[in-house]
Amino acid sequence: MKKKVAIAAVALVLVLGTLLLPVGGEARSATGDKEKGMDLSSEPATKPAQPLRLLFIHHSVGGQLLADPGPDQELSPSIHVTHPNGGGLRKALEAEGYEVNEASYGSVVGDKTDLFDWLPKFQRDMDKVLRVTFNDRMYTGDEKNRIVMFKSCYPNSRFVDMGEAPGTPGGPTLTVWNAKATLTALLEEFKKHPDTLFVYLTAPPNAPKYGAEPLVKVVARKAMGKPTTDETMASQASLSRVFNNWVKSPEGWLKDYPLRNVVAFDFYDELTDGGASNFLRYPTGKG
Repeated sequence: MKKKVAIAAVALVLVLGTLLLPVGGEARSATGDKEKGMDLSSEPATKPAQPLRLLFIHHSVGGQLLADPGPDQELSPSIHVTHPNGGGLRKALEAEGYEVNEASYGSVVGDKTDLFDWLPKFQRDMDKVLRVTFNDRMYTGDEKNRIVMFKSCYPNSRFVDMGEAPGTPGGPTLTVWNAKATLTALLEEFKKHPDTLFVYLTAPPNAPKYGAEPLVKVVARKAMGKPTTDETMASQASLSRVFNNWVKSPEGWLKDYPLRNVVAFDFYDELTDGGASNFLRYPTGKG
């Protein structure tokens, strides 16, 4: 009898131990359908006749994209001269005749850059957007930014679901239809400034890695009919692909826009290695 109890106890310990084993840690995502982007081949690739003032409104990823490679030399939160992940975009733009200005964390123009922040920002602060040089510093004369680049960061790739058409421009729930509605509403603001080029960079993808979870937690979610972390992240990534395909498609966001002062750059697609995944395909954080 004692032997049977001991065996049962050992078996119970093994089962409990198995249920506590960490599982997962990296979400998997199949690639979705890719959409052809805007055709800008007819636009001149020559340098502008005179320097063009360009503003980039961004947070961390954008700051690193502009910075030169090197040790982190930060002028202001998320505005760097150099950074270990520096993409060198600022120097490349300056070499082509652009005067690069930035606004990021802590400034009127640069703070609050989630998808649903853009509409009130451009409605309320467009004058500042067109005159800012560095965070809250402004041009004092008649100078204006002729190009405005803006992007949200990777949390804006965590879509809840498709939502319902036609969507609500103010959100606040991050659904695909709400995101479409807010970008569509932005076009009315951009239409008021036909001599300014607005460049929307799609939000970066999320990394596939997450903290491993006890097996018992995964089993419990399945038993309750709830999605696992892996499934939730895969769904978010798939919806991000759907939204960003719409943004860049000639039949999407700008299909009925009558002016030529708005373009989209699918930064999301670039960071997924051209659609090899719906997640980030390059090292970040701990890899």
